[in-house]
Amino acid sequence: MSDHGTTARPYAQAVFELASSAGHLREWSAFLQLAAEIVLAPDVVSMVRRPGADTAALALAIADICRERLGGAPPLAGDLAGSQGANFLHLLAANGRLDALPDIAARFEVLRTQAENTVDVTLTSASPVSDAQQARLVDAISRRFARQVRLTVSVDPGLIGGARLQVGDHIIDGSVRTGLDKLATALRA
Repeated sequence: MSDHGTTARPYAQAVFELASSAGHLREWSAFLQLAAEIVLAPDVVSMVRRPGADTAALALAIADICRERLGGAPPLAGDLAGSQGANFLHLLAANGRLDALPDIAARFEVLRTQAENTVDVTLTSASPVSDAQQARLVDAISRRFARQVRLTVSVDPGLIGGARLQVGDHIIDGSVRTGLDKLATALRA
């Protein structure tokens, strides 16, 4: 899908204002992330791009999937998928903007983290990271960015050693795999 940053901005802003005024930022976040994930599925991409496609029916199907998957979430999540969320998807379909959903969801997340004064941090390491190491990392990032930190940790043995840290849009890659890839590229030149 193409970049819809300019198109996504007003939609994300409108949804953010609605969600913020109702105190439902997290619920809308979950809904938008799931809807964006669905829109990125290869079969859905081809349906959205197909000339003459029934995008209204597609929007309804996406809303149904969201309702089903978010059913175990707080009651509002079901409501979002059932009415407000479905209406939003219908609006996007009517304006030929369903394919902008991933960019809308991403922009909404930026607005949400700013409003909540948080920063999402993803730590991917070659081996497990202790709770004490995680706490030190959260403390250091919190002081550096003056925000609360939401840390997600995963293990990827393919990194061989070291770790990769993503703080918002910033990536710090100290993995052995990346070092070896850079060395191989330098040797080929």
